Amino acid sequence: MISIDNIAVIHGGHALFSDVSFSINPNDKIALMGKNGAGKSTMLKIIAGVTKPSKGGVSAPKDAVIAYLPQHLLTADDCTVFDETAKAFASYLGLKAEIDRLNEELTVRTDYDSEEYYKIIERVSEVSEKFYSIEEVNYEEEVEKVLLGLGFERADFQRPTSEFSGGWRMRIELAKILLQKPDLILLDEPTNHLDIESIQWLEEFLTEKAKAVVVISHDRAFVDNITNRTIEVTMGRIYNYKAKYSHYLELRKERREQQQKQYEEQQKMIAETKEFIERFKGTYSKTLQVQSRVKMLEKLELVEVDEVDTSALRLRFPPSPRSGKYPLIVEDLSKSYGEHVVFKNASMTIERGQKVAFVGKNGEGKSTMIKAIMGEIDFEGKCELGHNAQIGYFAQNQASLLDENLTIFETIDQIAVGEIRSKIKDLLGAFMFSGDDINKKVKVLSGGEKTRLAMIKLLLEPVNLLILDEPTNHLDMRTKDIIKDALKDFDGTLILVSHDRDFLDGLVTKVFEFGNKRVKEHFEDINGFLRNKKLENLREVERR
Repeated sequence: MISIDNIAVIHGGHALFSDVSFSINPNDKIALMGKNGAGKSTMLKIIAGVTKPSKGGVSAPKDAVIAYLPQHLLTADDCTVFDETAKAFASYLGLKAEIDRLNEELTVRTDYDSEEYYKIIERVSEVSEKFYSIEEVNYEEEVEKVLLGLGFERADFQRPTSEFSGGWRMRIELAKILLQKPDLILLDEPTNHLDIESIQWLEEFLTEKAKAVVVISHDRAFVDNITNRTIEVTMGRIYNYKAKYSHYLELRKERREQQQKQYEEQQKMIAETKEFIERFKGTYSKTLQVQSRVKMLEKLELVEVDEVDTSALRLRFPPSPRSGKYPLIVEDLSKSYGEHVVFKNASMTIERGQKVAFVGKNGEGKSTMIKAIMGEIDFEGKCELGHNAQIGYFAQNQASLLDENLTIFETIDQIAVGEIRSKIKDLLGAFMFSGDDINKKVKVLSGGEKTRLAMIKLLLEPVNLLILDEPTNHLDMRTKDIIKDALKDFDGTLILVSHDRDFLDGLVTKVFEFGNKRVKEHFEDINGFLRNKKLENLREVERR
């Protein structure tokens, strides 16, 4: 059992949280929830031993292995993917190497009666006992299994890590963590750079093989599938629910309703008490009663209502200019880079008003298809935009295209027209930019904040063909809900590249699957697509 005991974190006189205590038991799969800035990542760092709290501490058994995957990291650049991942077995391989070295030394020495010779024998015995107490492991097979599960190809194993993006390096670090078989795994946004199949593999690993897990994630389906407990960090304290995420939402709603009722009753009592004090404070016969009520108010512990979830706020895209019946027609489109074929003879026809998803493993051509639609690359075949198609495009690097010298308010004020100009502050507030935040320069914002700001810009543009490439990375659940509702009401055509199943659920009605150098059309929503994929995978397993 790992114990978090009365921890507090204070920054510049402000308490992020105080006197927080809870324990993590074997087989606990915990979702750490709360709004941006509530202190979730800080809590994870404290448990991992990366950060020290202002007060309190964490206690764990001496031999407990705690593995931590932060949100942002880079692996070393000095070796291959396979060798970097195999570092998970460093202690195991180190023991084996030491036994080999000591045995080699014993074979060449002839001072059989010396003290040094006996010391080497003792050391061999000690290290061997430790080595053979570890379950024998075929580490090469284990490394291969985990890397393939996380989406790497065998051809990637001997490539230098320096050739991979930050997202793929994060997968290498995740592979190392999973191979250590730790007593507790701490994961901060692990699904941001994983495709749907890799997420499903990770879910299976965490539910069936991991001991205890604490995860921060904005992927609702992922959290719901792997957790059996939810800890909410809010207003400097925690609430502990022995329930998975979807059940926790119901319990939290009930708790807030009770708090609101108690708050209203207390406010009514306070108002009546103050009225009594005002009315009778000069009346001699009521002096004791007045004093008693004044003391009671001074000692009264005020009921607080936890932060209100404002996801009910509604945003709307401006009305779309009418496009032709088919905003996009693709016929026999092929794209190669040298010898590498991305896809061949891809065809798709998207009708006005349709909302479709592009899904598939990373590197199978989803973003390449979007670049072809946007006219950013050369290709073979036909890719035509229909009559009056006006594109709004959100690229994965959209946040980096903002003018860093403008403030948040200026960024939106520049493009807002008409009635929305009077509601810019409300719009920014809906995306968690409020108070003095709106005067911050873009250059000081985090990646997630820039993503939110870029998304607001898109909401203000009158377009009829929206193309969104991984728009939900770094967005919390509240913001995703706001955007999803806005997209549901969008009266234009939508193409969405995403690995977030919960975001796609109820939003798209057709799926284009990219894989094996082709694009396959599925006339069903994301849940139907996933059900069928699971059946296909089972058949593949049976064939093997």
